[in-house]
Amino acid sequence: MAQEQAHSGRKWWLFLLISSLVIAMVLILLTPWKSGHLASHPHPAQNYTEALHLVELFRADEPQGMDPLNRTILMTHGKKTDRAIILVHGYTSDPQQFQELGSRFYALGYNVLIAPLPHHGLADRMNDAHALLTAEELATYADRTVDIAKGVGDKVVMMGISAGGVTTAWAAQNRSDIDLAVIISPAVGFQKIPTPLTAAAMNVYTLLPDALEWWDPVLKENVLPPHGNPKYSMHALSQILRLGFIVQADAQLNPPAAKKMVIVFNANDHTINNEMTMKMVNIWKEHHASLTSSEFEAGLKLPHDIIDPAQPDQRVDIVYPRLLELVNR
Repeated sequence: MAQEQAHSGRKWWLFLLISSLVIAMVLILLTPWKSGHLASHPHPAQNYTEALHLVELFRADEPQGMDPLNRTILMTHGKKTDRAIILVHGYTSDPQQFQELGSRFYALGYNVLIAPLPHHGLADRMNDAHALLTAEELATYADRTVDIAKGVGDKVVMMGISAGGVTTAWAAQNRSDIDLAVIISPAVGFQKIPTPLTAAAMNVYTLLPDALEWWDPVLKENVLPPHGNPKYSMHALSQILRLGFIVQADAQLNPPAAKKMVIVFNANDHTINNEMTMKMVNIWKEHHASLTSSEFEAGLKLPHDIIDPAQPDQRVDIVYPRLLELVNR
């Protein structure tokens, strides 16, 4: 009898040990990795001339093989203006995405900066350089563009969509010299991944060999718009998610540095996870941040990319006036 009890006791302790290890492994997997603070390193331009020099340095760092239309764009009135706006395109897109909207801001008196994200904008749209993208590079990009904007505008607006939205969110969390951050459909989560499993998916894909997939497996390289890359990298998407988790972790501890923020939702967006965006918004609201939101209704049937006029089913006649109003009100 005593021997049976001892055997039963050993089985029970073995069960507890295995259960504890399984629980620990699950918790580790569900916790976003490498999501600690990513420091900002601001060096804002002190004047218009210095800002122009920073633009030239930005262009000098662009890789060989850039599409001339995707090189860093500065629409300038030849002097520092009351407002400057930074327009940040999405992952696998390029500055052409924001060219038309940028022209409209320019017509309103803004100096406009549209710079390609790291590893983006190459003339060969079938390249896989974008797969090298990292969260650190996006943060550095944000710092450099805000540094330039400070020299060409008394007030700085930063607007970004998707990966550009995550980049703008990081800048809003870290840069007090941003007067208004407009964060459009930030890619802090994807609809294909259930919200509770977003961190786990990011962690797993970080460990696996990279895979490049077609955005549209039917149209493949014929997908519109005709610029931008028709494939995406799982590693790059993981890095974009990682930057989103970094923003959330920082926001848990500190209020956003930007003076004002606007979060723009697209209820018809079937790419990103609006629930994950709301989680980030609610964290900011706990700090009583100066934050408002706006939503494009599902009935408009807008695509994920609501900016590029070359996108199928685009409605810039509705989108652009709303965005201009949000910035200028």
